[in-house]
Amino acid sequence: MLNGGIHLSILIGPVVPQPAPQEMIDALQTAQVTTSAQLTGFQLTFTVGKGSSLLTSMLPSGAFDPIVTRIILIVTVNGQPNVIADGVVTRHELTPSNDVGKSTLTLTGEDLSRMMDLVEMPFMRYPAMPVIARVYLILAKYAVLGIAPIAVPPILPDVSNPTEEVPTHIGTDLAYLKQLAEQSGYVFYIEPGPVAGANIAYFGPDIRIPDPQPALTVNSDAATNVETLSFSLDGTQKKITVVTVLDPFTHKIPIPIPVPDISVLRPPMGQRITPPSKVEFYEGGATLSLAAAANQALGVVWKANDSITAQGTLDVLRYGQVLRARMMVGVRGAGIAYDGLYYVNTVTHSLKRGEYKQNFSLSRDGLVANVSGVTP
Repeated sequence: MLNGGIHLSILIGPVVPQPAPQEMIDALQTAQVTTSAQLTGFQLTFTVGKGSSLLTSMLPSGAFDPIVTRIILIVTVNGQPNVIADGVVTRHELTPSNDVGKSTLTLTGEDLSRMMDLVEMPFMRYPAMPVIARVYLILAKYAVLGIAPIAVPPILPDVSNPTEEVPTHIGTDLAYLKQLAEQSGYVFYIEPGPVAGANIAYFGPDIRIPDPQPALTVNSDAATNVETLSFSLDGTQKKITVVTVLDPFTHKIPIPIPVPDISVLRPPMGQRITPPSKVEFYEGGATLSLAAAANQALGVVWKANDSITAQGTLDVLRYGQVLRARMMVGVRGAGIAYDGLYYVNTVTHSLKRGEYKQNFSLSRDGLVANVSGVTP
């Protein structure tokens, strides 16, 4: 798929995908990839006729079988390759039609975290093993898929005494990794790239890469590079969470600790911070050790809600590059209140022959930018 400096490449196959056959490329109707905070999903729709090799040979031979079929999507924009998806097919759907050119085959898939969610572990024990060691031990099994781990140890190590408690892994690897992330106030996800066949498994605090992407420009005549962009401020999003822990000496006296709804790792990006509108009490803190409760409190701080959100669409050719999720981006032309830096939370890539558009969602906390300008 080639148009105006944009080219889509498809790699398909088990374990180490190879370039897709030309007939598969020619039959591609649409491609959609959605990257959210913890998951990347994709969907490819092909136009198929009765004599198409997709139906007569590839589908019967297992070329599109779920789980065993890996697909990598690479978009090259102005000579710069971007791996936007790397995952496995989870289902396929065939929709026959009497109308010529209307029969379709649709492949739906998820990133390689799906491979970590297939086997239920009966009872795995990790005596005296810290969280970071457990994470690396689990992720080592997936190195054959090109997954490289980047894990950040919890701020306060919580290593249990093996004579009193032994950490136990029950369920899938993905479920356990997400459980450990939740207990540490962290996130876990797999980021495709930076090259085809490589992925990064990230376990750590929810931060955004501090190098902002080129600004999204609105209401600026010829300089405008987005099609739509709207903002909203929800005054009910901010809250104060009270975490109750037991005193470290008698373990009987409850101590309430108010935790502000401001992330230290994701600064508000605005001068006028939205005040909290409610107070919530965190359940379960009193049953945890002091270190575990402290990590939970840090998790509340790190996962603070943003009161300002923005939704929009853009044409990649006009924008000049691919907008990436889990990063930062500037906004200009929206006025004093809403200009400035934002966090990119989700991005949906929509490609079809001759067109490449993206839907995106942004967020931050506070009106009026706290920076003097944004990246052009």
